[in-house]
Amino acid sequence: MHERRKYERLPIDCRLKVNNLYNGYQKGIDRVDADIEVVDISRGGIGFKCNQALPLNCYFDATIGLEGREYFRAIVKIIRCSTHDDDIIYGAEFIGLAGFLENKITEYSKKFNNDEKDI
Repeated sequence: MHERRKYERLPIDCRLKVNNLYNGYQKGIDRVDADIEVVDISRGGIGFKCNQALPLNCYFDATIGLEGREYFRAIVKIIRCSTHDDDIIYGAEFIGLAGFLENKITEYSKKFNNDEKDI
């Protein structure tokens, strides 16, 4: 199988709370109140599990915690959805992520890969 991903995915343990979703036609979809468990991250986006169905092609604001007190805020767009066992798995891409924020993810990647070598 040909790998289509541009960037390496890294495991991450991060939880988010999504209250509002936005799309191109409406101001917002209020009162979503979705709990999200981010399971991986790359320079291109995040993979996450959610306890409820979320519509594709919608956006939400996320605060991503990398390690310790290191975090950043980003807008993400839900681009794919699948189910695995009882989980709903989503893929979301970062929208307009600034270069210095991409660098934070790159640094996280380097640290993660160095920690893996030490094991």
